Amino acid sequence: MTERLRRVADVVGVPVPALIRSRRLSPGDRISVVAPSGPVPADRLAAGVEVLRGWGLEPEVAPHVLDIHRSGYLAGSDQARADDFQDAWCDPTTTAVLCARGGYGVQRMVDLLDWDEMRAAPPKALIGYSDITALHEAVATRLGLATVHGPMAAAATFLDDAPTRDGLRRTLFEPETVQVLAPAGARTLVPGRAEGVTLGGCLSLLAADLGTPYARPSAAGGILLLEDVGEEPYRLDRYLTQLLRAGWFDGVGAVVLGSWADCGPYDAVRDLLVDLLGPLGVPVVEEFGFGHCASTLTMPLGVPAVLDAPPPGAPGDPAVARPVLTMEVPALA
Repeated sequence: MTERLRRVADVVGVPVPALIRSRRLSPGDRISVVAPSGPVPADRLAAGVEVLRGWGLEPEVAPHVLDIHRSGYLAGSDQARADDFQDAWCDPTTTAVLCARGGYGVQRMVDLLDWDEMRAAPPKALIGYSDITALHEAVATRLGLATVHGPMAAAATFLDDAPTRDGLRRTLFEPETVQVLAPAGARTLVPGRAEGVTLGGCLSLLAADLGTPYARPSAAGGILLLEDVGEEPYRLDRYLTQLLRAGWFDGVGAVVLGSWADCGPYDAVRDLLVDLLGPLGVPVVEEFGFGHCASTLTMPLGVPAVLDAPPPGAPGDPAVARPVLTMEVPALA
């Protein structure tokens, strides 16, 4: 633990720990595809599976991935989705578990998982984002494993955007080649330098996780990644305010903001983020290119990192240095 993190621990308790990394993938590895959230279009799933085969992997689609619950917004029953996830995780021949899509549903199935049995299974990479944030948090707190905030097998960005696919492929197979992230559009809102362990994901899911058995006590000492989709500014305000009032931001090291697709005019979203996060007195950067955007970065969760956020300059000025997030270790071992 660094001196800075020791100071954080003295003030707010034990900071976010670095987590155990599973091994990187190699051609010939088996990867399980599961659907813990919303229903999955069959044609998009088939296309995603072909991409994985093209990487030299052996995809195994879980039995209930194409099921549709009577609600219309879930991929099968809660028990079926939980069984698929548990069986994939506990399969000793599987190296990684890739979610097919997000949507909604993880919070309905996560309590049905046998975490003792999963803890006894070999560590493996979990990949997904959006609703999968709830699983990232559960895997971190219950299993102590690092995970991957990245595109999913049946998601439009994975199927349609080559840089998105390449970023995930490199993270899984050659993670040392993507340890330094400095997206062209990123800008500093609050300058500074911070070190800490990456965590986070979809803002609304982090707020919804409060009070559950899987919620970590705070983001103390962490580099917090936040993004969301389809939430009007007043709703984003509500989620952030809830986390702030709960003390969840106390001692956070830095905040890295991704996309806010369909969340209203971005100027209004930016004003809100500055208004609520600026007083934290830690580095904050925006438009870091992950989340629900047309071309999305793959972001490791649970690994030590350093954020350098230089003072902001004039928009579009090529001489202005942009923020850089450097992973101190590769996402996978």
